[in-house]
Amino acid sequence: MKARVTVMLKTGVLDVQGEAVRHALGTLGFAGVQGVRQGKVIELDLTETDAAAAEAAVKAMCDKLLANTVIESYRVELL
Repeated sequence: MKARVTVMLKTGVLDVQGEAVRHALGTLGFAGVQGVRQGKVIELDLTETDAAAAEAAVKAMCDKLLANTVIESYRVELL
């Protein structure tokens, strides 16, 4: 089973990389971009075959390592 985790900074946390991308897009002539939020996508290949157990395991991975839950939120998708 595969899982995809999308990690983003929580609303209200300054996204310095996103702001740098927004600024760079503006200098390249893409003036219509008002904001950019940058995150990360992590894909996992799991041996687990039970969807509920796989989701619980991936959420535990996120809480312990893959996301800094103080400033980041995450979304888990089973593929």
